[in-house]
Amino acid sequence: MTQDQFTPQDPTERYAAPGSGNTTVPYPGRTDDLDVRPDHGELTYRGTGRLTGRKAVITGGDSGIGRAVAIAFAREGADVLLTHLPEEADDAAETAVWVREAGTSAVTLATDLREETRCREVVDRAVEEFGRIDVLVSNAAYQMSQDDGLPEITSEQFDRVMKTNVYALFWLTRAALPHMSPGSSIITTSSVQAFSPSPHLLDYATSKAAIVNFTKGLGHNLVSRGIRVNSVAPGPVWTPLIPATMDEKKLDSFGAQAPMGRAAQPAELAPFYVFLASQESSYMTSEVLGVTGGSPIT
Repeated sequence: MTQDQFTPQDPTERYAAPGSGNTTVPYPGRTDDLDVRPDHGELTYRGTGRLTGRKAVITGGDSGIGRAVAIAFAREGADVLLTHLPEEADDAAETAVWVREAGTSAVTLATDLREETRCREVVDRAVEEFGRIDVLVSNAAYQMSQDDGLPEITSEQFDRVMKTNVYALFWLTRAALPHMSPGSSIITTSSVQAFSPSPHLLDYATSKAAIVNFTKGLGHNLVSRGIRVNSVAPGPVWTPLIPATMDEKKLDSFGAQAPMGRAAQPAELAPFYVFLASQESSYMTSEVLGVTGGSPIT
């Protein structure tokens, strides 16, 4: 069930629980493989010109939260470069169609952000296409659920989580800074896991806690340049990554732990990224916005 973004509705009933009865899919997951297709705001998000003329980079913009943010940014007037893994090209192409239908430019870039050179290439491509970067959204992430927690987490998995979630944020931000002017915004994607870690996502939760700390410190570091740095901390969100990294038992109850009793849809996250990218949040930096369905972040 979806409604216009401005129509009041009981938040506990806006969407049905998406995970029940779903089956797992191969990593990294494709939107078309999901039994319940996520809502990215394709039919509901209405822009009001809050990002007109802005140039944005969104990592992991092919699906899930990244797609919802790309659609919202485009409908607010921003041109978008989105990154994706090579095997996610179909999803990225679909996201680009939605961006272009909004009347702005879309650039897709297949890459693996675990390498510093790839992160620099993302920034170089954005500058080549747009001339500058006004908004950097670090959203790409990797997780893999392990029932027994630490004993099952290999060094290879830990390295992949940290390289994708933390190192890439560091490399991208450092490369982008020379191309960002006062008034620009950096938005990270942390998680409720940073504050209340699940044992089966120990390494992922650790990486998200690092993102929170990095965001707070970097915001103070860059305030003298007029660049703001903030984070969105989602709770459970229905994206292709979930059935690609969790077993069917966890899928059945996915989101039930939130006080609202359900997982979020990506469309419910996008407005917070728009807010942090726009001048409406001009007096905010080093902040973390919890969009968790009622779970506390402290």
